[in-house]
Amino acid sequence: MVLLLVVGIMMYAGRSTESDDSAMTVVPTEPAPTLDPPPPTDGWPRWGVTHTQFSAAEEGHQAELAARHLLSRVPMLQNQHIMGWGAENPEPVQGRYDFRSLDRRLKFMSSAKGLPVITLCCAPDWMKGGKEGKTDWAKNTLAPYPDFFDEYAKLAVTVAKRYPTVKHFMVWNEFKGFWNNGSNSWDAAAYTQLYNTVYDALKAVDKDIQIGGPYIPIDSDQAETNASELRGEWGIVDQRTLDAIDYWMKHKRGADFIVIDGASGTRDAGIVPDEFTALKKFSAVTNWLRQKSGDLPVWWAEWYVAPETADWTEERRTAVQAVAMMEFASSGVHTALYWDPQRREGADCPGCLWRPGEGGELPMAGLLSGFTRWFHGGVTLEPVTSSDPRVRVLAQAKQMVVVNTASTEVTAQVDGKSFRLAPYEIKWEDRGR
Repeated sequence: MVLLLVVGIMMYAGRSTESDDSAMTVVPTEPAPTLDPPPPTDGWPRWGVTHTQFSAAEEGHQAELAARHLLSRVPMLQNQHIMGWGAENPEPVQGRYDFRSLDRRLKFMSSAKGLPVITLCCAPDWMKGGKEGKTDWAKNTLAPYPDFFDEYAKLAVTVAKRYPTVKHFMVWNEFKGFWNNGSNSWDAAAYTQLYNTVYDALKAVDKDIQIGGPYIPIDSDQAETNASELRGEWGIVDQRTLDAIDYWMKHKRGADFIVIDGASGTRDAGIVPDEFTALKKFSAVTNWLRQKSGDLPVWWAEWYVAPETADWTEERRTAVQAVAMMEFASSGVHTALYWDPQRREGADCPGCLWRPGEGGELPMAGLLSGFTRWFHGGVTLEPVTSSDPRVRVLAQAKQMVVVNTASTEVTAQVDGKSFRLAPYEIKWEDRGR
């Protein structure tokens, strides 16, 4: 069920930064790091970033300092998985922990003034049929066996106690390992059993911990195969996914928010009918989830707008990302985490926040900062229209952002002002109120 659209971005998904398949050396558990509490903010930040395979915590002093500045200038959410995506196996032998890499990531997040989030994925090998003391990263997408759900919950509790500044946890990632080949559908019952076990364990540690699931990918197609009622110009959501969400909602022990992820494009036909219209999927899915869940806060743990093969300029890519964020804000998304596709030093890095190994700012960093500052949770949006439909606008009382979605220069009247915008230009404008 891997989305073709995001194969390039996810090419390192679930791999560690250091380990291979050889036996790991298990060191004595070091003292938990001292982490500063998250900084006060004007409201819930709404926007944030997920640290992935390569991040500033391992890039060297210059890049780390620069990335820390980019992320801390407007404090936002920062998310890290406990195993994979830059973190080593946290419990390679039952009851013996190695949190060195996870400590490093959490310390960086704290130094960058992040409001920390942890994704509880993935699971040590010994919980899923592997050997103790050995990590086979090719099997990181396997779920723990049901007999080890209690052990996984114990690991989650250990993580929560080690990082008490973390109050938001997502359970698992994209239903990995919960596909039933026999029924050709998601095994929502097994996932929900894992979720409930973890939920109960974490709430026993601290009732104020916020927990969400099911973190399932919202796949869509153009064809009518497995078609659902949730559809639009952008495609048709797979009914099997909605069935899994429905099962989880009916059988979960509780939830503080509902988590999903997905791409604007379809699996079978790519982006339809165009890259900007396809973004309406995000608001359609959000509205459906809010209605079906009794208005639980909706979290998009990952969101993607470009096909793997997209040969877009960075200006075009950033314009599409900006309009996607407009869809999230206007539909009442509670949280949207950007999957940062950082790469090795010297690599071309479309969509990244900073230049790998250097730390120089790239356009997406400014976009995240701007939306976090002006369109955080609790901000009231104001209706502002554009004289040209190719120019999109999102506004609140003090600020608005205007995006030209055309590949040509456009002049438009917005909020009583004339804007002459270059192709795919994004412009922030003070409304003077």
